[in-house]
Amino acid sequence: MRVRSPLELANKRALGWLSWWTRRRKEHLPGVLEALIEDLRAAGADHVGVTGDLTHIGLDSEIAEARSWLERIGPPSRVSVVPGNHDAYAGDGGAERWSPWAPYMVGTDPGESGDGGFPYVRRFARVALIGVSSALPTAPLLATGRLGQTQREHLERLLAQLGEQGLCRVVLMHHPPVPAGQSRRRQLEDADELRALLQRVGAELVLHGHTHRSHFATLPGPERPIPVVGVPSSSAIGHRPGRRARYHIYRIVPTGGSAGFALSFCARAFDPLRGGFVPAEERSL
Repeated sequence: MRVRSPLELANKRALGWLSWWTRRRKEHLPGVLEALIEDLRAAGADHVGVTGDLTHIGLDSEIAEARSWLERIGPPSRVSVVPGNHDAYAGDGGAERWSPWAPYMVGTDPGESGDGGFPYVRRFARVALIGVSSALPTAPLLATGRLGQTQREHLERLLAQLGEQGLCRVVLMHHPPVPAGQSRRRQLEDADELRALLQRVGAELVLHGHTHRSHFATLPGPERPIPVVGVPSSSAIGHRPGRRARYHIYRIVPTGGSAGFALSFCARAFDPLRGGFVPAEERSL
């Protein structure tokens, strides 16, 4: 993290910088990210989804560095991003602060994007990836998120249309739509409205970040439960149990039956002794 001016640490950012200097810089290590990039290349996944918090306090220098990291993972056609609350740490600049990431946050059909570019839709064969943004600036000691009515309404229309087209709908977001062990000061403010929306129109999978630990839950859907899955930070060495870096490789197979798709994943977790990622578990959803 490079601070160009003391003014960049005004207000809440000063607390975030202090947290990074005293604690987070010892937990989130560049070497773990290097190992992740190497492992992703070997895995050969068709597409990579990044669920936010690419920065610590949303500095311009961090956003530029994150763009370089994204380019090493893959081109925008193979990588999709949604922002997290750390990326919206301060209230200046609006969504334009993430303009270096714009190619990674645009749909395959720009006409499908809502106000501010979210939600966006990316189609890959029978899969539709829907990116939504819950990132917003908050007061000190708060890390809440919110989609807002306009984004929710657009999301509901998109999910209904994509469902009618028989696509596997994967929602990519930062804050989980369930409490996931988080205190109220870290939760999604309009989670009740989002859960009701998903129960009306459905989705096949919801992927989130934010919790910094592995998380599995389900939500009621119109026909079947909707899996909700989160992973720890991709850069965490794991000084605390359950916080070690990990990512999932999902397999989506059309079944032709009433279930529509069979979903499963294999998890890969960072092993400090080996200095790389190793198989952790496999699960059907």
